Amino acid sequence: MSPVNDSSRAIGLWLLLLCAMIFVMVVVGGVTRLTQSGLSIAEWKPVVGAVPPLSEKAWQEEFAIYRRTPEYMKINTGMDLAGFQRIYYVEWFHRLWGRLIFFAALLPLVYFLARRRIPTGFGWALAAVPVGVALNGALGWFMVASGLVDLPRVSPYRLTAHLGFAALIYGYVLWLALRLLWPQRNIQQGPQRLGWAVVILTFITLLAGGFVAGTRAGLSYNTWPLMGESFFPVGMWAQSPWWVNLFENVATVQFNHRLLAYALTVMICLWWWRAGKTMMSPLTARLHHLLLATMALQVGLGIGTLLMHVPVVLAAAHQGGALLLFTVVLAFVYSLQPARR
Repeated sequence: MSPVNDSSRAIGLWLLLLCAMIFVMVVVGGVTRLTQSGLSIAEWKPVVGAVPPLSEKAWQEEFAIYRRTPEYMKINTGMDLAGFQRIYYVEWFHRLWGRLIFFAALLPLVYFLARRRIPTGFGWALAAVPVGVALNGALGWFMVASGLVDLPRVSPYRLTAHLGFAALIYGYVLWLALRLLWPQRNIQQGPQRLGWAVVILTFITLLAGGFVAGTRAGLSYNTWPLMGESFFPVGMWAQSPWWVNLFENVATVQFNHRLLAYALTVMICLWWWRAGKTMMSPLTARLHHLLLATMALQVGLGIGTLLMHVPVVLAAAHQGGALLLFTVVLAFVYSLQPARR
């Protein structure tokens, strides 16, 4: 089993830092949506937009642009400049953090390439990271643009795509970091197929949460375990064609998210039980127990968010909890592979 050399360790730590930045970005994105700040900047300026307005005149010009948007005309009519600045700064920080992630993905890569410190077989894999970050930034603007045309609300399809792509980039970077930092893994093969099924179901449940956010379905049926007075909510298939209900009907969207969460909980418990029958390394054993703890935390956050009518802090924590659970699931499935020889 090969030890971790200095270059692999340095690159692996850089990738973990990048993971932390993406994690923060997902939570900040949730706060931006929950505070209805995401449509406050109605233009995409990748370069000059990094600096907020610095004078009264610049603020008035930016505010004038916002006053022409559907959100101002249909929801925030009469908002003053101070109110606009509050939501503007939330979205500005969201975009600024995205820019910082891009440079954090690009500049260290250029340095490691220039110093010829990229391990064999990792060159193209690492080069894909800043490309993915840039593409998701463009997808973010594509999402925002959907709320600037007629309805003052972004498309739930584009919102879910933006969130899902961020989670994919996060998982990809995390996996690369694990490969570089942890070549010595488990003592024997664990239940890999079941583990990958849990990874996929975790990601699908996260996507379902994106549709809950995009349709604001969490503001309806704020009861648990029943939805209103029944397990199956009334009007689940009221829209036509039938498949639209899966993505746009708030009753169906929330029900699907609940059902997926129930299935994921059962799958994780089954995986935890089966994995417990294998001989584990000390780190794998810690992840084994962390898996159940993280799952319980996320379930509690989800129920609490629903029952309390989606408060910003709790809802943002629930969104972060989804990525935390995804992290533990990925790390555990990785650790259950035997060490490479």
